Parts: sequence; structure tokens; C-alpha cells
Amino acid sequence: MLLQYYLVMRQSELFTKTKKEAPKDEISKNAQLLIRGGFINKEMAGVYSYLPLGLRVLKKIENIIRESMNNIGGQELLLSTLHPKENWQKTGRWESMDDLYKITDSSGKEMALGPTHEEIIVPIAKQFVSSYRDLPLSVYQFQNKFRMELRAKSGILRGREFIMKDLYSFHTTEKDFNDYYEKVKKEYKTIFERLGLGDITYLTVASGGTFSKYSHEFQTLSSIGEDIIYLCEVCSIAVNKEIQKEQQECPQCGKKDLSEQKSIEVGNIFNLKVKFSDAFGLTYKDESGKEQPVLMGCYGIGLGRVMGTVAETLSDEKGIIWPHSIAPFTLHLVDVSGGDGSIQKKTDHLYNELLEKGVTVLYDDRDVRAGEKFADSDLIGIPYRVVVSAKTIAEDKVELVERKNGNTELVSKEKLFTLQ
Repeated sequence: MLLQYYLVMRQSELFTKTKKEAPKDEISKNAQLLIRGGFINKEMAGVYSYLPLGLRVLKKIENIIRESMNNIGGQELLLSTLHPKENWQKTGRWESMDDLYKITDSSGKEMALGPTHEEIIVPIAKQFVSSYRDLPLSVYQFQNKFRMELRAKSGILRGREFIMKDLYSFHTTEKDFNDYYEKVKKEYKTIFERLGLGDITYLTVASGGTFSKYSHEFQTLSSIGEDIIYLCEVCSIAVNKEIQKEQQECPQCGKKDLSEQKSIEVGNIFNLKVKFSDAFGLTYKDESGKEQPVLMGCYGIGLGRVMGTVAETLSDEKGIIWPHSIAPFTLHLVDVSGGDGSIQKKTDHLYNELLEKGVTVLYDDRDVRAGEKFADSDLIGIPYRVVVSAKTIAEDKVELVERKNGNTELVSKEKLFTLQ
């Protein structure tokens, strides 16, 4: 199982409760649904806390990404959040990065809250890389990032504090870098498929900024997206509007009449070349003993951004529709006994059986009306709702409702044991 940590699974004991309304100043759909469902709490614009249900989702996203990073040889580490000013001065970004949070302690020492980690990982790599035999190398982390985002208005899609997976790779040759870059591309496609966004997420050619002419993004189609992409529906490849003047056609098949779409950027990959290696003097000795610069790439995915994108795109007027792979639980067990002790006893017994079989289940054992339980179940968005009532018990069955499409059927309890 992906997640092996304890969480209260009886809804009457759950730390959070659902809300009928989101905060009045919260205009984004993703944050409204996640706040109402008890997944997150808004602390201020662009800053959110993850509550027990939200943390379960976040950890499942993290584990899917972790498996893929391990598949391509990444080694996990955790880099510091506080960064020395001197490192950022070496790259020139202390002065040039507008959204860098700069802080000063009581001794007058200046430092930064990390928005990205090139300034930390490259000096570390310099301690351990000296020969061509030490390369290639790739390391990754899941870490809080901080950016002074003045447009923090899209819920957890655009935050001042957010969680990123960043992978850094180090190479001796352009060919070695390009080969690894292609591996990451393929693995990212797998990640977004597993996250339930595969059908609406596209590899997108984007501007490379100061590093290279082009980079790549992974963009998920959404009517609230802040990016505009031009999509080739033949190749399932897109071009970001920022470079559309240069790239008027599909980079793969040459098709010219591309479809304009709004989208959310959920991942990106860059060729850093030697920008950061040069700044810190990161080199290696080749087979002839000659010093050569180390080539680098970086590859990011925003975990909260993925979670918010799912809430935006995989939801309806009732609430969120979590993909099975990242749902907080597989089943939402709902007791509609109406105070009948014998029905409650049977529901309790089923709950314990599900736990013994390893099925993750949230048990709504609250003493509230059935209609309120069903509404909350739709809002929270667990893939399957299991209803136990006098009617189902009479038939020795339970009612199984699929959240995604509303399909309802009476099934045996043994059927539930297979839904893992």
C-alpha cells in the first residue's frame, strides 16, 4: 500500500468537518472545494495548511512521483529551506530575482527562503563530483518553496508557500543529458496518467528563458488556466503562446491550424546547461585528465498545484471527484440506520472487516440525517460510497455508488474487498 500511517477513519472523530460555504474572499474553485471538504485551511493569500484528508491526498501524489523518480535513477534527499546570501550572489540572482524572500536575523545576517534549490545543490555536488566516473548523477527532493507572489489569487495553484518535487541531473556530455531528458519526459507522462490527469495534460514547448531556446512544460487543459497553449490534436503536443510567434506549427508533424486552449502548468523541465556549474566552479576531469564543465538539467512538479488542478478539472456541482490513485480513501461507508442499533452493529462489523482486508475506508458514523451524509460524501469525493440500510440488509447486500458517474448497484460485501 502507498500510505501506511494512522488516521482516524470514523468521521465522528475526524479532526475536520465539512463546511457549507468557503471563505468569502476565496474565489478559486479549487480552494473553495478543498476548504469546504476539510482538505486545506487558508491562512492568508497564497498560504494554506494541509489538514488530515488533504495530507493523505498530498502523500499519495508524492509517492506516485517518488516511484517514477526512483525508476529513472533519482536519489532522494532533502535540502535546506534557509539559503546563504552568498550562494545567491554567486549566481547573480540575489539582485535579479524579484520574488525572492530575503530575511535578516537579529545578528544582521541576510539569507533567503528557498524558491528553488540550484544555489544549494550545486555547491553540494561540487564536494562529491570530481571525475567523469562520478557522472551521470541525479537527485531529487520534496520541499517547501517560498516566492513573493503578488498574484496569489488562484487557490493552491499559485501560492507564496508551496511544495515542489525538484529533480536535478548532472552530465558529462550533451548526448548523455539529452538521453536523460527524454527519460524524464516519458516518466512525467506516466506520472500524470497515474494522477488521473493523463487525458487532459499535454507536453508543451515553451520558452527556455536564460538557459536555452526552448524548454518543456506539462500543461493541463482548464477553463481557469492562466496559460494559453496551441494544441496539435494529432500529436497531442502543444506550443505555449509565449513562443508561438517563433513556432507557428506543431513541432512534431508540422500541422499549422493548432487549437487554442487555456491550461494550467503542472510540471516543467529545463536544460540548465552550465549556468550554475560555472557560477560555483562545478567541473569534472575527463578521461584525459582535462577539466570540463558539468552539464545540468532541472525538472519540477508542484504537488499542491497537481492537487488543485484535480479539484478544478475533476469535479462537478456537488464536489470533488478524486481519481482512485490519489483519493484519501477508497470507500466512504455511510450508515443510514436512523438509530436502529442492529443496523449500526452490522455496519460496525463491515467497517472492521474492510480494515482487516486492507481496504481504506472513511466511516460516516455521525448521528445526522442521511441527506447530509450523502451531500458531504459527494463533496469529499471518495471514489465509492457504500450505504448500509434496512433495505440493503434485508437483501444481504450493500448499496455501492460510484462517485464519478453515479452508477448504483446492490453488491455483496465480498465485492468491496476487491476495491483496493
